[in-house]
This record gives sequence, C-alpha cells and structure tokens, in this order.
Amino acid sequence: MKDVLVIGSTVADVVIHIEELPQESQAVHISSQTIQLGGCAYNVSAALARAGVPYTLCSPVGTGIYGDFVRKSLKEKNIPIFADIKDLDNGCCYCLIDKTGERTFMSRHGAEYVFYPELMNDVDLARADSIYVCGLEIEEPSGEDLVRWLENTFEPGSGGRHAVKKRLYFAPSPRICRIPLERMERVFALNPILHLNKEEALSFTGEADAELAAKSLFNATKNAVVITLGKDGALCRESEDLCYTVPVPLLQTRSENTNGAGDAHMGALIAAIKKGKPLNEAVKEANEAACVLVCAN
Repeated sequence: MKDVLVIGSTVADVVIHIEELPQESQAVHISSQTIQLGGCAYNVSAALARAGVPYTLCSPVGTGIYGDFVRKSLKEKNIPIFADIKDLDNGCCYCLIDKTGERTFMSRHGAEYVFYPELMNDVDLARADSIYVCGLEIEEPSGEDLVRWLENTFEPGSGGRHAVKKRLYFAPSPRICRIPLERMERVFALNPILHLNKEEALSFTGEADAELAAKSLFNATKNAVVITLGKDGALCRESEDLCYTVPVPLLQTRSENTNGAGDAHMGALIAAIKKGKPLNEAVKEANEAACVLVCAN
C-alpha cells in the first residue's frame, strides 16, 4: 500500500480545562492542563497510524520551547522530521475547554506553517497515491507556493514533472472564510474530496442547511463532499443525485470534549477509502473513530 502524504502543521497543544471562560479583567482557576502533540496534520497522521495505513508527515519543525517539544515528541514516536527550520520558532495552540466541553482556541503560527518551494520539491511523490492538505496552510503567505505545488502535482495538463494520478483530500479548517477565495477556487479545481463541518460549510456557501451547502460545494469540486454534523453524524454528497446522512454509533460518551474529533474523522475516512471501502462505509468508520476519540477525552 502506498503512503498518504499528510501536509500541514504539528504543534504543541496546551490543553487547559476551566469552569468557564473569563470575562474581561476576571481571574479564573485552571482545573487541569496538559501539553501534547497536536495540529491538523499530526492528528490526521495519528488516525492513519491507528488504522494501519502508511503515511509521510510533511510538517516543518521550528525552534524555541515548542519546537523542542515537537521535535523530541516526534523522535520518540519514530516519526521522521520533514524539515528543520532553523530561523523561526515553532508555533503552539492553546485550547481552552470549559465545563460544557465548548472549546476556544488561541494559536500562534510559526515554522510549522512555512511551505517554501524548496521544501516541497524534495517530497518523494512516487511513494504516495493520496495527499491530505489543510486550509490553514493555504491561508498563510506561503500558501500560494503550496497551491502552485498542488497544481503541478495534480493537473495532467500542467506539464509539471510531478503531474500524476493521485487523490486529494482537502479540509478547509474553521478559518475557511479567511482563505483567499482565488486560492480556494484553484484547490477546488483539482477535484478534492472535501471534508468540513456544518458551521464551516454554511458560512462559506451562505446556504441555510447542510444539504444545500454540500450541493454547492459539490458543484465547485465535482467530487465527494463530507460535512460532519457532530452528534448527528455526517452528511455526504457523493454525486449530483446521491446525498445521504450516516449516523453516529450509539456509544456512551463520558465527555463533551470533541478536541481533535474532526481530524480523527478525516484520517479514518482516508484510511477506509485507501482500504477500498465505498464512501458510505468509509464515513461510517470515520464516525466510529471520532466517537472513540471523544469517549476517550
């Protein structure tokens, strides 16, 4: 089985549990805090690893205390360092989780979002038949270089030395509306399988419900669209005429903390498709994987 090329960030996630978010000038006590590997690309790669699917993690690592943590943690897991960025600190993500499980994020972007052409030119595309990319990287200044690299990889008529038949998975991220529209349209033109949540889909399309949003997105990508619906499962637009919802399994959850569930869903979806499962079965397995993660939080 060929690799999945996982392009995106690996960061130090500082997870802080509090009763409620503080108001201005208010002081609150932290009930617990942890630091762990996170970032969209790392989380997706971890889901692929749990499913036994080979991958290559393309995630630059910078300097500073968070870069040291990421580098040490990746080495402990025997995950190769894609690129050492010596002149830029690695970023981090602070995740505040209140008693209801509601999450608030504060992120500092750094070296993990830098995808210079010289880094991507060294990627061994012959080892991979699938590529995952997150919209957070497309939004960044070097996102233009990354989109150009994707075009050179996927467009048969581009004349690029890398232009081959591969499958692209694109997760636009919660900042979908901040990504330059021109870049989004260029990625859509590469016919990716699109994976996003309901809030992202509605905000980007301006539609009133998920089914209409999925139709609009399908018309843009001409490929499958998967919209996660939380406890209601996931909606799939597989073709112009085929749209359906896959429910979540009936699992007892001990937590409302859904941190990382979307990435786990994406990784499990890719893994199931790699193993030859049809989309409806792949989404069912992805729903189960996300539920297992939420139950463990």
